Amino acid sequence: MTSSLFLMTLTIVIALGFDLINGFHDAANSIATVVSTRVLKPRTAVLWAAFFNFIAMFIFAPHVADTISRIVHIQPNDPVYLYVVLSGLLGAMIWDLITWWLGLPTSSSHALIGGVAGAGITNGGLASLDIDRLISTIEFIVIAPLMGFALGSFLIVCMYWIFRRWTLAHVNQFFRKAQLFSAGLYSLGHGGNDAQKTMGTILAVLIAGGVLRRDAELSLLDPSTLWIILSCHLAMAIGTAFGGWRIVKTMGMKITKLKPMGGFCAETAGAMTLFLATHFGIPVSTTHTITGAIIGVGSASVRLRSIKWGVAAKIVWAWVLTIPAAGLLSSMLFYLLNTLRSM
Repeated sequence: MTSSLFLMTLTIVIALGFDLINGFHDAANSIATVVSTRVLKPRTAVLWAAFFNFIAMFIFAPHVADTISRIVHIQPNDPVYLYVVLSGLLGAMIWDLITWWLGLPTSSSHALIGGVAGAGITNGGLASLDIDRLISTIEFIVIAPLMGFALGSFLIVCMYWIFRRWTLAHVNQFFRKAQLFSAGLYSLGHGGNDAQKTMGTILAVLIAGGVLRRDAELSLLDPSTLWIILSCHLAMAIGTAFGGWRIVKTMGMKITKLKPMGGFCAETAGAMTLFLATHFGIPVSTTHTITGAIIGVGSASVRLRSIKWGVAAKIVWAWVLTIPAAGLLSSMLFYLLNTLRSM
């Protein structure tokens, strides 16, 4: 019992550590455009994003957390599942740090899902997974950036038509202020979707450890789960406040050059996609979403050849590799930890 309690506590601490790294890794998603258009200085921008990441817990119901907590079938009082989650978290964190070092804006969400799924398969085979939930998540690897692309393209065309009689100076002045609003909306969507993934992981750990019932749900009004919601959003906000500048450069400067109007459209398109996905409990990639929106805005507002497709291609390859790479890392870690446990 003591060893299970220690393992459960350790897993929760590491989950919050993953949440912090997630915020750090994905800070670029929220602030890249607002920094690259010089609306805010980097330090001010990350604090702005951190604030909205935190207050997202008062806006969105925890539907995404419910999805994440059930991707791998949970058995109450099952210490092996704790090793599955621990391995998944560690594999996802390692992949996140590798891609952060390389400056690639990969998905922390898909790293977590791939990690837990990889460890789960190593433990109990494909039967241990909720295949329907996993497939719907994988489908949105394609759908989310396409939605961002389409909405970004549509919004920038609409803005050009609405403001066609304005001078360039007045347009830039207006959208510099409007970007504060759009960056806040995107950060709200980021906090709402991404923090819930760690919330769902911790919920699953507590069910597996026998602390919560199998049908337990997260609620701000329930003292037994309030701390989960609060701690996950706080860790996400702190991580965002320390934002990763390497990825900001890739997202905001290397793919295409955005002006304030373009930044506003990309952030708004990304926020709309995230709000919709979070409402329906779909754990999407905030990274994929904003990248699609930025490319959509860039391709509609300037010539297609202004998009640096070489950079975009590297990003897409990193997306494709994230779930299997994190899954492989987590699978090896689970095998190692389970072997040590059996000795």
